[in-house]
Amino acid sequence: MRRAESTPGRRAPRAGLRLGALLGVVWLAAACGQRSEEAAPTTPTVVSLGPENAVRVEPMQLQSGPVISGSLQARRLASVRAQVGGSILDVKADQGQAVKEGELLARVEEGTLRAQVLAASSTVRVARNALQVTKADEQRLQQLVKQGVITRREFERTQLARTQAEGQLAEAQARLTLAQDQLGRTRITAPFTGVVSERQVHAGDIVQPGAPLFTVVDPATLRLEASVPAAQLDQVQVGTPVDFRVNGYAGREFKGEVALINPAVDPATGQVRIYVRIPNSEQTLLSGLFAEGRVASQSKQALAVPVDALDTRQDPPTLLRIADGKVEQVAVKLGLRDDVAQTVEVSSGLKAGDVVVLGSARDLTPGTPVKLTAPPEGHKKPAAPREASGVGGAGNASGAPAPPGAAGTPTPPKQTP
Repeated sequence: MRRAESTPGRRAPRAGLRLGALLGVVWLAAACGQRSEEAAPTTPTVVSLGPENAVRVEPMQLQSGPVISGSLQARRLASVRAQVGGSILDVKADQGQAVKEGELLARVEEGTLRAQVLAASSTVRVARNALQVTKADEQRLQQLVKQGVITRREFERTQLARTQAEGQLAEAQARLTLAQDQLGRTRITAPFTGVVSERQVHAGDIVQPGAPLFTVVDPATLRLEASVPAAQLDQVQVGTPVDFRVNGYAGREFKGEVALINPAVDPATGQVRIYVRIPNSEQTLLSGLFAEGRVASQSKQALAVPVDALDTRQDPPTLLRIADGKVEQVAVKLGLRDDVAQTVEVSSGLKAGDVVVLGSARDLTPGTPVKLTAPPEGHKKPAAPREASGVGGAGNASGAPAPPGAAGTPTPPKQTP
């Protein structure tokens, strides 16, 4: 019996059947996967906002007026100079030391001047004795004239001698006073109660008259010299309060008042110089600190938002408010603007307690779901002049990009398996 041999024609139909079955399985799996993806629900992106990207609207004190800046200066300042020449014997005061009026600061060698005082004193004694002799002669000769013993001419000579003796005594006394005054000038004393800010002399130095020795300032009263545009001069009057901040005292506000206004406008800048009196009884402020503030010509208590929250590209201005966990766009009406605090009054469109977004969060589209990572606080004034408030930055303080999920950075949606 012979075995039947397979032929190529018989194997071809079987291979075709297997290939068709395999393609059908692949197509079915792909269709099932597509239907599974279509059936999976999409999760909306929730944006996490930190306290630096949200602020609660609250009433606050707004002030407006010309912005000023300058360095604080001591209203009373004296450069103590040598009035006589000589060697410095000792120095009693140093920089930063508080002194009282008349307190000894240093002494200049007084040997030569003391000798001059002794010589002048001797001259005064001689002149006084000579005057006493001439007076006695005058009285004696006056009796002789009455008795007719001597002539009137001789008596007049005695009167002339007495007059000359009086002149010599007056001259000697003047020289003594001058010598004593020069001797007193060897004692360098404080001109008023204050603080020694500079000391330019040391023991053993040889000084000439007029050489600077010390600088004494009175820190109890300072002044700020600044300029305002002539167009805003109607907002500045003597006695107008001034609010300002200084570098070195972050978050602290100081007050003063306009003391003087220059009656002339600078033709080169169109500015008017003003002088602000600053009480400093606690001596907290120091001369030379840079100050920036504002002449508070207008003041008002009202609802306000940071300038950073507004979009002024359209009229009326708009901002983004968080309501029911979503961002919504609100049109507002603005009022008084505080350029120092960088806030502006909102007279309509918001109510107290509303939460608005700041900084980079303003790029969110209305309707975006958001989540606050911390309860928002009310807006605070900037810590210092020209210092960034930290509002609206998506990065950290060093300028590095914020990590995913940080405040103000959208949280990526979870992957659906």
